[in-house]
Amino acid sequence: MRGWGGARRSGVMAAAAEESGWRRVGFVGAGRMAEAIAQGLIQAGKVEAEHVLASAPSDRNLCRFRAMGCQTTHSNLEVLHSCSLVFFATKPHILPAVLVEVAPAVTAEHILVSVAAGVSLSTLEKLLPPMARVLRVSPNLPCIVQEGAMVMARGCCAGSYEAQLLRSLLEACGQCEEVPEAQVDVHTGLSGSGVAFVCAFSEALAEGAIKMGMPSGLAHRIAAQTLLGTAKVLLQKGQHPAQLRTDVCTPGGTTIYGLHVLEQGGLRATAMSAVEAATCRARELSRNPSPVVAQVPSVLQALQGEGALAHREHSSVARS
Repeated sequence: MRGWGGARRSGVMAAAAEESGWRRVGFVGAGRMAEAIAQGLIQAGKVEAEHVLASAPSDRNLCRFRAMGCQTTHSNLEVLHSCSLVFFATKPHILPAVLVEVAPAVTAEHILVSVAAGVSLSTLEKLLPPMARVLRVSPNLPCIVQEGAMVMARGCCAGSYEAQLLRSLLEACGQCEEVPEAQVDVHTGLSGSGVAFVCAFSEALAEGAIKMGMPSGLAHRIAAQTLLGTAKVLLQKGQHPAQLRTDVCTPGGTTIYGLHVLEQGGLRATAMSAVEAATCRARELSRNPSPVVAQVPSVLQALQGEGALAHREHSSVARS
């Protein structure tokens, strides 16, 4: 890979180089979300398993990558040296320190994607070299079954090529939309946290049926299938939920009686407040990044100083 001072190759050669380069996909962090994205890319044929390299400090999560046929390492820098397209999937509070660690290895050919909640593009760009191509993705857990709902936002140096490439890859894991970064935290509240909200509702539906005499396993299966079927109708027909709800209701029937009870319990307002609370928490996390960020200028200056010293030492040896 070239350094930041290297001249860019032109035209078709540069496009071909980038097209082949991203075929090696790296993951810094090997948790559930990294596994879900890797699994989606592999199953959709977007990348070969042997061309995926994942890093983590221990083997606890890496074993799942090995089971898929992927390469693994304990070195984050090895991922940067080996792959042009790199997903950063560490815990949010760990990511700043990881970026400071790998920043010296970042080149103009890298496409860097963060899936860490609450870490803004401006924070990512502060921690990386100038002109780094950075994008931010907000996934959710259903990516593990290739039914995720994802949004992505691009940094100042990421263009349409990078955005289109990332979107085409992530569509192997579900639905992916490009949005302004201000909407990423809203997505976290709606869809990231929303998985738990939907599970709570599914559980409540099933427990209502259990109370009325249905076996537990059957009740939970039917509740989950009801949610799945309803979601498919909404997506495939493009209907507003209110229209589908109206279609189900008949005058004096069972559904309107049940809906009346939900309205009395404040279901709609409670769900709206839950999304609002989760979104506000995501924004709070974005406004209060890790203390590592405050140390970035001095850390990067030290790293650059070490690089300059190593270059001078190498030049002296070469001349002697």
